[in-house]
Formats: sequence, structure tokens, C-alpha cells
Amino acid sequence: MKWPIACLVLLFAAVLTSAVGVVYSKHESRKLFIQLQALQAMRDDLSIEWGRLQLEQSTWAAHGRIETIAADRLHMHLPTVSSIVAVEP
Repeated sequence: MKWPIACLVLLFAAVLTSAVGVVYSKHESRKLFIQLQALQAMRDDLSIEWGRLQLEQSTWAAHGRIETIAADRLHMHLPTVSSIVAVEP
């Protein structure tokens, strides 16, 4: 008679352990999903910033801007046709 009771207690412990494992697994899954969403939001923010920085870089490196700075600050200008010397190899 004691054998079925011991078996029943063992099965109850196994079911209880399994239930706790399912709850823990679900909790960890939710934590990881929240972390994934946060990382995806961070990725999106960084992607937007990267696009903005690329646009800013293209603005700073625009040909017209560089030509204007060269003329104004460095007093550079295009050479006249008469001052160009062709070098033969």
C-alpha cells in the first residue's frame, strides 16, 4: 500500500517541478523579448543617426562649398589658360 502513495508523491513532485520550469521559462522568454525590442529600437535610432550623419557629411563635402572655402579662406583660384604649362613625359 505504501508503494502507490510514494509513486503518487513522486509524480506530484515531478508535475510541480515541471510547472515551475514552465513558469520560469516563460518569464525568461518575456525578459529576452523585451530586451530584443529595446535593442531593435536602439538599432533604429542608430540607423536614423547614421543617415543624418551621411547627409551632413555629403553637405560638408559638396564641391561648391569646398570651392567657396578655397577661394575665400585660402585665396585660391583657377589658373588662367596662359599660366597652364603642359609637361611632356
